[in-house]
Amino acid sequence: MSNTTRVAPGSASHVNSPVHELVGLALKGLGEAYDRENELFHFKIRKTGSGVVKLGHSLRYTIICLLGLAKIEAAGKTCPVDVGKALESILRRAHSIHDTGDLGLLIWLCSMASAHDAERLCSELHIRDNFSAYLSSNACTTTELAWCLTALSYACLALDGKIPQLLELADGFYRKLVAGYGGRGIFGHGNCGGVRGLLRANIGCFADQVYPIYALSKYFTVSGNPEALRIAGECGSAICKLQGNLGQWWWHYNAATGKVAGRYPVYSVHQDGMAPMALFELGKTSGTDYCDSIDKGLAWIYGGNELNRSMLDKDRAAIWRNFHRPEILKYMELTSSALFGLIWRKAPRDLKMLYECWPYHLGWVLYAFADKAPS
Repeated sequence: MSNTTRVAPGSASHVNSPVHELVGLALKGLGEAYDRENELFHFKIRKTGSGVVKLGHSLRYTIICLLGLAKIEAAGKTCPVDVGKALESILRRAHSIHDTGDLGLLIWLCSMASAHDAERLCSELHIRDNFSAYLSSNACTTTELAWCLTALSYACLALDGKIPQLLELADGFYRKLVAGYGGRGIFGHGNCGGVRGLLRANIGCFADQVYPIYALSKYFTVSGNPEALRIAGECGSAICKLQGNLGQWWWHYNAATGKVAGRYPVYSVHQDGMAPMALFELGKTSGTDYCDSIDKGLAWIYGGNELNRSMLDKDRAAIWRNFHRPEILKYMELTSSALFGLIWRKAPRDLKMLYECWPYHLGWVLYAFADKAPS
């Protein structure tokens, strides 16, 4: 059966996995992962011999968690965290944010949750100057370009022409983003600077595929640019074609060949969060149904995987992070693929589960399924 079938635009999703359970666990997990004193989500949760420990804080992950919670709130569901109050706390720190990707995520969040704050943020932080400087640099990565393109597309919709330069700026991010498209359905990683950046330029990770799919779909809604939707569709079809037999969304891809470059780790957040998020948006925009591939990815989470083990831990309100291999073997596979085009097809016997849950993962779960889980 093909991974994609044509359906009428706006058709109901036929996802059969227990989405209600997944959303409920994500909501509970985010409620426990939020540090109300510091008004930030923890960086990660780790299972240890003596229980679960919460490690560090992350502004970036807090914004992503709030993206998911804002979408849940908009769908009429109860949130374990006061989204408005948490957003106010982030906005008080906005002038200290210098990472372009983080600024993009924050504009995306404000454009969804508070158009007034989005307008104020774009003006006060001189977004046009900040983003234009980033576009002119030689260190633009695909994921950050996609986040910013998504942010500008949402801002155009939310502000309805109040800042006319935003669409022009979005056009610039679009051109920069598609410059990293290999023409074979796969995006490279972009130039992150230095020798390592040059070597990695053509090797895109899974994030380098799904964030552009989402961004280009949203940008098409704003601009009507048919090339944007065509490229998003080619990338969506490519990752579905390359999906593993057990529904695995693989980790690295080669933009020059359009093939998988490295399989492991397989990350849970790709299976139940980022892939559904991107493919649902592409499906809504293009009228193509990707639910077969989404369902296969979700089945992997629930135990239809290499180790026959569910990644969900209801007692700890966690979804464990990945199946991984020893680092040396991971890099040997990636190097052989990048240099010689060799793909290791044999199923590994050395996989282990990483007992960590990173809260941004739960945020993307909510973002993907907010309007699909029953109330």
